[in-house]
Amino acid sequence: MANDDIVQRVRDRMPSCAKVGVFDMDGIFRGKYLNADKLASALGKGFGFCDVVLGWDSSDQLVDNLSFTGWHTAYPDAEARLLPETERAMPFEGGMPLILGEFTGRAEAICPRSLLRRVLARAAESGFAFKAAAEFEFFLFEETPQSVRDKGYRGLKSITPGNFGYSMLRSGVHADFYHQLWSTCDEMRIALEGLHTETGPGVIEAAIRVDDALEAADKAALFKTIAKILAQRRGWMATFMAKWSKDWPGQSGHLHMSLLDAKTGQGLFYEEGKALAMSDAMRWFVGGQQALMPELLAMISPTVNSYTRMIPGFWAPTSATWGYENRTCALRVIGGSEKTQRVECRVGAADINPYIALAAAIGSGLWGMENRIEPDAPIEGNAYAVETAPERALPSTLWEAAQRLKASQAARDLFGAEFVDHYAATREWEEREARKAITDWQLARYFEII
Repeated sequence: MANDDIVQRVRDRMPSCAKVGVFDMDGIFRGKYLNADKLASALGKGFGFCDVVLGWDSSDQLVDNLSFTGWHTAYPDAEARLLPETERAMPFEGGMPLILGEFTGRAEAICPRSLLRRVLARAAESGFAFKAAAEFEFFLFEETPQSVRDKGYRGLKSITPGNFGYSMLRSGVHADFYHQLWSTCDEMRIALEGLHTETGPGVIEAAIRVDDALEAADKAALFKTIAKILAQRRGWMATFMAKWSKDWPGQSGHLHMSLLDAKTGQGLFYEEGKALAMSDAMRWFVGGQQALMPELLAMISPTVNSYTRMIPGFWAPTSATWGYENRTCALRVIGGSEKTQRVECRVGAADINPYIALAAAIGSGLWGMENRIEPDAPIEGNAYAVETAPERALPSTLWEAAQRLKASQAARDLFGAEFVDHYAATREWEEREARKAITDWQLARYFEII
């Protein structure tokens, strides 16, 4: 009946169509409009979605090193299903329904949303459930997609100048945008917990409210698209790059996670009387995250640009460290109570694919619990000043991260060989594409003198 209700609402509206979409390997929302009859069929029996969306990059360039799809397979349709429980009305399109999908059949093994669902199913087999929440920083510019290209992405005008974190002045001046973003997210079941300016010209941080982990990933993935749409509809642009300028800190995409008893809903990370009130489960969870972070970094830092953010003193971790209420570490244990104690993964930037990043963060923690992995002693003070043990060093490039992922047996056990090989190949492609670029720095460095 839920499907019938959605279809009837589509038939009764003008235009009589709905939007459906899936998230690709880079977390980009790919979709289409469907009429009521096609929507009814897709909700009931599934539908075909060209598998090229799993075989091209963020610029629609065909990745040439994949076995799953390519010219050798002739880019057939992949099976997909629509998820009626994800249906939302889009206020900026007159309340038109939006429904998320995920790949099935052979493509399910590499589908980002399916990946996270499988990790959570693994947790459920042991009686566990996860809550999660994402927070994103993003810069806003008084630019359009055409103007940034005309300017060669140089000399861009931000909506506000200079540093002014937590500014009540800036948010008051642009209150109409803040209010529109907040209310739109409310209407689309992407409720926000907080919204404020951060340090830098035109940068905002949004914290999305906690939810069940799969729903939290849906919200995080949708938020990035919605924020970009609302900005462009008013003649602005939002960027979620990890770092768009060497002059400003990068843009974070932090993930918060807590562990629950699936039956009772009781929080399992807090235990009074234990050091830092961390239960054994929480300690092993952090231990697993710390141990596997160097091997899984490509899943959390997925672009060449991600690695330009990881510089000491710029609010981005540079090694697999953890600490209690310590924002210089890659993993921050946040204390509190049975309901609030959680782990914050701080290594990710705003360029994360939320499904893949959460799968890596939760999956590695589960692995730690299953194998009772003890973490190092927590870092006190400045983690950047602590000498990094070789096994805690993070890859410094996307290529290195992809090689570590491919070689990780833990990753293959957690996520499946099909996903690991496919995803690592897409990251290798991304790095190879970057090597073709002749940057401004290279021209200034070598053009005359070398």
